[in-house]
Amino acid sequence: MMNMNQKPFLSVVAPCYNEEAILEINIETVKKYLESDKNKYDWEIVIINDGSKDKTAEIADALVDKYPNRVRAIHHPTNLNLGNAIKTGFKNSRGEVIVVIDIDLSYAENYIVEMTDKLIETSADVVMASPYMKGGKVTAVPFFRRIMSSWVNRFMRMAAQDKYHTFTGMVRAYRKEFVQTLNLKTKDYEINPEIIYKGMILRAKMVEIPAHLDWTEQNKFAGKRTSSLRVLRSFFSGLMSGFIFRPYIFFIGIGAILMLLSLYELLWLFYDVLSDLAQSSSVLLPGEERSFSHSLAAEFKQNPQSFLVGGITFIISIQFLSLGFLSLQSKRYFEELFHLGTSIKKQTVNQNIS
Repeated sequence: MMNMNQKPFLSVVAPCYNEEAILEINIETVKKYLESDKNKYDWEIVIINDGSKDKTAEIADALVDKYPNRVRAIHHPTNLNLGNAIKTGFKNSRGEVIVVIDIDLSYAENYIVEMTDKLIETSADVVMASPYMKGGKVTAVPFFRRIMSSWVNRFMRMAAQDKYHTFTGMVRAYRKEFVQTLNLKTKDYEINPEIIYKGMILRAKMVEIPAHLDWTEQNKFAGKRTSSLRVLRSFFSGLMSGFIFRPYIFFIGIGAILMLLSLYELLWLFYDVLSDLAQSSSVLLPGEERSFSHSLAAEFKQNPQSFLVGGITFIISIQFLSLGFLSLQSKRYFEELFHLGTSIKKQTVNQNIS
């Protein structure tokens, strides 16, 4: 718990992979900004070098030597991807509040304090910087990347029970006591929606603040940085992350649509069979009979494709609806187990601290 009689201690986590072009200048920028607010928060900067192949490690170590009381560097021997870099940052942060930043400072350094202020003011567990909510703004982001990011977040907003605007953003402030008890599994970009999803399960208080995502400075380093996100991969991983929020909605939704289509087709066939039966009965000679099965056989002979499409669609719809109810049951089991596991982990952490 935060001691309000002392300055809150803030850990700024900066995951890096091949960032030799911008690491030093941007860490200096963050340090200068935090020093301007030194009467408000105590702080440290934790650089997570995720197995960079350029001079990122050497630059990070030089910054530690230059500012030994303020900057720390942790090195992964190989590239373990963004999710593992963020988890390393969580594990090794000493602050009561952990702020994850993007080292390109596409979200300006002032959001470090703004998010921390909001987290303390609202007693939140997570505060997210959101360019897609009212008051947020996006500048100089390439059109293709901007459109995909926007639509992935809209998709997640539609799928999730709690309607946030930015699920994929990594620039956030966390209450250490909360985030260090999360059992996080994903290894890459999916960690950001995973945190929100598991926060929802635990009924965590998560708040968004409007933010300006600005790539103006980042675009100046085009061709000099090798750490750019793989756009299509992050897009599809975002879609899959959206699926985990409420998978049963997709199965039941598809099943319901297919069921309606199949019933439409089958009801028209049933109507045609009854019409044929009525017309045939009116022209039969005395003593002759026209059964329902004869009319059905005649209709099948005339329109076999309608029977085939309607029947197969009906069977597939049943399968999707069944998967929907099974996924709903599985989701509830997972949430109960996650609640239990988190409670046990939290008790263990508290016992170790005491």
